[in-house]
Amino acid sequence: MPKTAALLLLFLFCSFPVFSEPRSLDGIFSNLDGEVRNQIFSESGYIAAFEGPAQYRLLSAPGLDPQISGGITDRRPAVLMEALMVIPHGTEKAALIDVYNALGNIRDLKGRQYHSFTRDALVPLFEDAYRVNGPRGTSAQGDPPPKNAIPSSETVYIRLKDVNFGASYYRGDMNLNQYGFLYSLTNYKDLTYVIPVIKREKFIIQLYFEPIAEGILVYGIAGAEVSGFISSKIDMPSAVRKRVEVILSWVVDGIKKSG
Repeated sequence: MPKTAALLLLFLFCSFPVFSEPRSLDGIFSNLDGEVRNQIFSESGYIAAFEGPAQYRLLSAPGLDPQISGGITDRRPAVLMEALMVIPHGTEKAALIDVYNALGNIRDLKGRQYHSFTRDALVPLFEDAYRVNGPRGTSAQGDPPPKNAIPSSETVYIRLKDVNFGASYYRGDMNLNQYGFLYSLTNYKDLTYVIPVIKREKFIIQLYFEPIAEGILVYGIAGAEVSGFISSKIDMPSAVRKRVEVILSWVVDGIKKSG
């Protein structure tokens, strides 16, 4: 082998290791206090809500791609939600492919419940859930079978029959990001309750997944841009929170079934 070629191979091998150790929670998030840490490892995880940019108090995350949270906070939404949890390793360690396949089970969103304080009962948030064929599609499409490889990017279109907003349409954008996998869910049609409550493209949920030493890290941030009039009539933090919690529980349960 020529000397120059051998030196080039040595440089590539040393510069780009094939294997790397997973990061730890403390390697991504800094200064987590005991109470927050306990919540992160609980079944429901850590979740916080903020009304208006003046109240934003996000967790310190020097190891996280700033575009994940910045893609939401830069829009300065009236309601902001942040969530963080770690799914501990089971009998078998879950991997990113398990996350990807869990996100593909759109029909599993159907019937997932939240606690309604007005009814004091558990109520299905989404009475139906399925894929549609593109942004103009309305007919139900089946979920694909589990895959063995994650595409570098993918977009799906989803129709949810929301208990409050009726027929709701979301675009799910999936991308490999940094050390993990990023899933963005955006309403591409107005969310309506008699009148439009959240205009199209104004409700975004970003979920970031990464296998870390302690398990699967799940970080979520969501923002809803609404008018002052709507905020005065509807409890928007509650509306955003229950949707974030139900969507988180859907994907977490799906990961646990796989891992």
